[in-house]
Amino acid sequence: MNPNHRVIRLVVAFAIGLAVAYGSYQWISDTERPARRVEEEAVALAAREILLSYITDEGLAISDPIDRVRDAGKVYLFPTDGGWELSGHYKRPGERLWHAWLMALDDNVALVSLAVQDSNAKLTKMAISDPKFTTSK
Repeated sequence: MNPNHRVIRLVVAFAIGLAVAYGSYQWISDTERPARRVEEEAVALAAREILLSYITDEGLAISDPIDRVRDAGKVYLFPTDGGWELSGHYKRPGERLWHAWLMALDDNVALVSLAVQDSNAKLTKMAISDPKFTTSK
């Protein structure tokens, strides 16, 4: 006996439609999502200010969770048990290459550690005296 493909197509289409509708409803009715987004944006903005306090060059281009630059690479923002971890990239004016950075923040959005992939002499000197800051090439 040959199955009736027209009926099977309708049943499959209806099932997929119900699954999409249910998923959409769950997404829209999630009341915690906007609050999480506001908290993540606040953490990312605080991280940007901390990064700018270390890398003080004028006209610095930053790729972070707020404003991702695809050419720079991926950026991350993760909640951890003791706070947050963020990563991104920055580029000084006139440079071609992006420098990666990784930052750990505590629950109060205070700096725990900042690591940058940059061999700038000023940053290397700063890393010697600041235990929270490290540089590498």
